[in-house]
This record gives sequence, C-alpha cells and structure tokens, in this order.
Amino acid sequence: MIRTFGVTADSQLEMDFPLEDLHTKTFDWYWVDFDKPTPDEWKLLDSFFHFHPLSIEDCLHRLQRPKVDYYDGYQFFVVHTLNEETLEAEELDLFIGKNFVVTFHHTTVHELDLVREKLQRDASFWERGAIYAMYQILDKVVDSYFPLVYKIEDHLNEIEDQMSFDMKHFSMDTVFEMRSDLLWLRRTILPMRDLMYRVLNSSRFDLQKHEYTYFADISDHLVKLTEIVESNRELTADIRDSYMAMNSNRMNRIMMILTIVSSIFIPLTFIAGVYGMNFEYMPELEMKNGYFIALGAMILIGLSMLAWFKYKGWMSLFKQ
Repeated sequence: MIRTFGVTADSQLEMDFPLEDLHTKTFDWYWVDFDKPTPDEWKLLDSFFHFHPLSIEDCLHRLQRPKVDYYDGYQFFVVHTLNEETLEAEELDLFIGKNFVVTFHHTTVHELDLVREKLQRDASFWERGAIYAMYQILDKVVDSYFPLVYKIEDHLNEIEDQMSFDMKHFSMDTVFEMRSDLLWLRRTILPMRDLMYRVLNSSRFDLQKHEYTYFADISDHLVKLTEIVESNRELTADIRDSYMAMNSNRMNRIMMILTIVSSIFIPLTFIAGVYGMNFEYMPELEMKNGYFIALGAMILIGLSMLAWFKYKGWMSLFKQ
C-alpha cells in the first residue's frame, strides 16, 4: 500500500493523491509511504523515483544495520523500530531529499501513524518542510524505545527486591531473560546512536542551526538510552554475583550445621561401636549397670559438646 501526503505551494495539505500528481502539481514538499508494498509497488522506487539501485537493494534485503548513505539529491537512512512483544528489530528505510520524504517498510510501523496524525492536525508542521517530517519520524522511533527500556528496568528492580526478601523462591532464569532482552535492545540502540552521531557531524547532511538542535535532542535521547541499558546490564551482573554469593554463604552455613551434628555423633558412634563388638572377654559387659553408665556417658558427651558449641557462638547458625 502506498500513502501520499503533500503540501502544495499555497500551503494546502493533500492526502492519498496519485503519484502522478507529483509531476503535474507543484508541492513545497511531500511524503510517500510504502507500507508493506507489493512487488509492483516497490518497483516504483526505480521507475518513478529513480533512486540508486544500491539503496533500493538495501530496502529489499532485510535486516540492514542502522546507517546513512549519501547519494546525489538525497540521503538514504536505515533505522530500526522494535517489536514490543519480542524486542526484535524491524527495519524502516527513509529516502530524504530537499523537498521529499519516502519511507519504506515491510512491517507495520505505528510511529509513522503518530506522525501522520500530527501532520493532519498541526498546520505549523507543514511549514517546516521535509527535514522536520524526518525529524518527527526519527524522534517517534527513538521515543518508542523508552517504554521498553523502563519496563525492563522496573522488572529488574522488582527482582532485586525479591532476591533480598524471598531468596527461597528466587529464580535466576528471569534475570537471564532480562539480560537477553537488554542485549536485543543494545543491538539496536548503539547503532542508532552511532547513526545520529554521523548525521550531526557530517558536512554532507546540511542542517540549519534550528534543525541541528532537533537532531541533537534525538542524539541525547539515544545516549540516555545507552546509559540505561548499560546500567541495567551491570545490574543483572550484580544480581547474578549477589545470588552466587548468597547461595555460597547459605551452602557454607548448611555445611557448618551438618559438621556440628556430625561432630556430636562421632564420639557417640565410637562408644556404640566399641561396645557393639562381639568379643567374649570384655570386662564392661559383665557390669550390672554398664548399659546405663555407657548411655549416661554418651548423653554427657553430647551435652558437653553442645555447651561448648554454644559458648563458641556456633549454635546461632540454627536460628538463621
């Protein structure tokens, strides 16, 4: 499907007009959106707009890294939107000229719908030209990253609190999933940040002072997003290290408890083993009260060791 928007010389907005009107009418600037185009429609990139074959090839072969290429009469941008459910990148291609914007995408891009709505209701939008339309598109794409990043950040904070108060039911699987999601975000945000850096520092992309400010704002957003993603990646590493340290401490405490129990039963087992031997000539076996004496000795040894462990402070392990 091809959607068209144009601002005429007398500052009137026209929508959904045939492409042929671009040759028969005078437009201050126009925007043509190729929304999930058919093979016949994407061929118009060559036959109607006469874009460079390499830029057309980039449109058709998915998924390109975010980039900007400079051609005679226009610049070609590849940017990435993010799927809200899977966080996978989806490509959006832009052809930017002095008085036109052409967008091309194989999947639905909701950010373009937002820009179109603003275009219809805000007449001041029309007067700012194609470069402002491009800014709006890139701004909406970058702004769509924030809810996804903040959602992961909030989830990680909840996980950190859960780990502190409910270690028994804590699972590292969720943390690893969050770390994987952050990796997907990082693969998109970092190249987008590099793309905006090239735009702001290239002499071939001629920006006016007020236009430069708009794109610098997008760059600031991408820097902020990068810092949040990196901070959250560090947080996942901290949670992982804390989890391993807490598990190690818990295991050490369990081993110390088992050691205390074993230490108490070792001498008792020795006594039982000695008097459990079946030798015929064992003097103590003839004692009338031998059983009670041996049992009392075992109880005395056990209580003495418990008292000693309590004196050393080791019994506090049973209360944790």
